Amino acid sequence: MKKTSLYNEHVKLKAKIVDFAGYQMPIQYSGIIQEHLAVRQSCGIFDVSHMGEFIISGPGATKFLNEITINDVSKINEWQAQYSAMCYEDGGIIDDILVYKYPKHYMLVVNCSNIEKNFDWIIANKIENVDFANVSSTIDLIALQGPKSKDILSKYTDIDLNDLDYYHFCIANICGSPVTVSRTGYTGELGYEIYADGNAIKNIWKSLLQFENELTPAGLGCRDTLRMEMKYVLYGNDINEKTNPIEAGLGWIAKTNKASFIGKEKLLDFQLSHSKKLVCFEMIDRGIPRPGYSVSNDSNAIGIVTSGTQSPSLKKGIGLAYVDKKYSKTGTSLFVDVRGKKLKCEIVKPPFYKKGSVFS
Repeated sequence: MKKTSLYNEHVKLKAKIVDFAGYQMPIQYSGIIQEHLAVRQSCGIFDVSHMGEFIISGPGATKFLNEITINDVSKINEWQAQYSAMCYEDGGIIDDILVYKYPKHYMLVVNCSNIEKNFDWIIANKIENVDFANVSSTIDLIALQGPKSKDILSKYTDIDLNDLDYYHFCIANICGSPVTVSRTGYTGELGYEIYADGNAIKNIWKSLLQFENELTPAGLGCRDTLRMEMKYVLYGNDINEKTNPIEAGLGWIAKTNKASFIGKEKLLDFQLSHSKKLVCFEMIDRGIPRPGYSVSNDSNAIGIVTSGTQSPSLKKGIGLAYVDKKYSKTGTSLFVDVRGKKLKCEIVKPPFYKKGSVFS
């Protein structure tokens, strides 16, 4: 079982540690609800060092990335990040990723459970004049998320964070170390993700936690409830190799006007016709939806829940589900089978939580 450089810090904080994709990771510290609300109202700090990082460089890097990802890499400038995905020829999603454009190379950030699969896929499709390296073991990652994240981080860096726009990044000095600071996140709040080696990350983590009245250590449990409230998809739950970006609501990153990319023809077909759609729903009856629960109309099963929880912000059950496209309209009343009981729910427009500070 792998451990991040912050493992001992989590133990000191009495975190509940679980096995997550081969890593021993903190699922919670003080409690999922308390940590969730701290991120929404103040600031939370997450260890997400289990994520994978690849470096792609060389004269053919942009061309290559445009072939293996569905978004248009040629449209981003240096020091800009892009949300994207890689697909198979049949349109199935290999992984959803972040692409960072540095002056002389690109960095791909991938889901930890897919590192090996992604590595093999990239190697199998690599073209000439492209260099590729898996640097996951040398880069750690922490995320500072919440409306007070800028104020807290500003006390430790030599840059003006007001100059760092959403989905942009830079090299900055934090607590004496050069790091990559990215204005990105997975919570719907103003936030920053910090990439550096393990020693630097450990030092930054300890320094930031001096703000214990404003900053709360947050585990993967509340990271999941936070992303659900925003309808941010999770690989393995809401998207996988058997789902495509169009039905998953990720059509906005599928740039089918590009000359070519792997999966383009199938995605064009899906744009014209697809039978199901990933929707948001809120429980009307009291109950908590969970992945795998059946969704039905009055008489027939028409979908399945992929993510579900009791929303700490809304204090009601919420979920994501793939349903027959005919029943995907906002306001549609449906039922979720919760432990043998058909409980009423209603499809709503995302995000569930609409007060986030992400664009502050």
